[in-house]
Amino acid sequence: MTERPVRWGILSTGGIATSFVKDLRLLPDAEVTAVGSRSAEAAEAFAARHDIPRAYASWADLAADPDVDVIYVATPHTGHYAAAQVCLAAGKAVLCEKPFTLDRATSADLVEQARKQGVFLMEAMWTRCNPSILRARDLVADGAIGEVTTVHADFGVAGPFPPEHRMRARALGGGALLDLGVYPITIAHVFLGAPDQVTAWAHLTDEGVDENTGIVFGYDSGAVAALTCGMVGATPIGASITGTLGRIEIAPPAFVPSSFTLHRHGAEPEVMSTPFPGTGYQYEAAEVQRCLRAGEAESPLVPHAVTLEIMGLLDDIRAQIGVTYG
Repeated sequence: MTERPVRWGILSTGGIATSFVKDLRLLPDAEVTAVGSRSAEAAEAFAARHDIPRAYASWADLAADPDVDVIYVATPHTGHYAAAQVCLAAGKAVLCEKPFTLDRATSADLVEQARKQGVFLMEAMWTRCNPSILRARDLVADGAIGEVTTVHADFGVAGPFPPEHRMRARALGGGALLDLGVYPITIAHVFLGAPDQVTAWAHLTDEGVDENTGIVFGYDSGAVAALTCGMVGATPIGASITGTLGRIEIAPPAFVPSSFTLHRHGAEPEVMSTPFPGTGYQYEAAEVQRCLRAGEAESPLVPHAVTLEIMGLLDDIRAQIGVTYG
């Protein structure tokens, strides 16, 4: 693999898969080899649109292709666990969309399966691979804003979604938390780590999923993270990290920013830009390829332990707000 392109299989044919394939083409050492779907028609149409050589009418057939090195799982939430299982069982490396699964238990099972198979597995949390987020993280670690005291982050969309939409379907892991809230939670985790206390409240839809949710993380250090997600109004989708010596304002959309502003006490604000082509999926893909070439079983940017920690927080929040799936 060090002497040739990394060969990707795409599992699912929706909008995220389309964006991911387009961004893969920005990497000179990536090659899209095959696509798989539960529908032959969908797979063939996707392959034709994106000039992909092979189309498969099942996940298992895609996973069995000997010319595929790694598979990107882009199904809706409820398909992640089963699809990743199929790929891991076939010995294929996997990049699985967020949220990894619907709960920590099934996420932990995937991690265990990957370890037993000795294959690479990573959650597709592109925020953790974004250049602006990484640069801001390093500045904070170097003490640029002192000790972090507060993180604010939000992600709200306007809606409204009709009752039959997947965002309102309990059986499909609907609601704001898994789709949107995972990003503010991730941003808080990047800059403060796992909280020592979690408090959450939400207003639920008639279907029983959260449509407007507030979360507070408390830390023994005295730091606080105030996070919101919802599907009843378009919020700024920004984030700020405040410390004892300054503040970092991450430009919207904070889950995939191209700049941030560093405010230090007594100094002029500094805008730090890291513009990029495409949508931004190429950075997580590049990290996967780096790990595969280095023979690493997991990524230091999105390690298994962090994925499981975030899934545990999501479980805790759902328990507090009274949301169940299925």
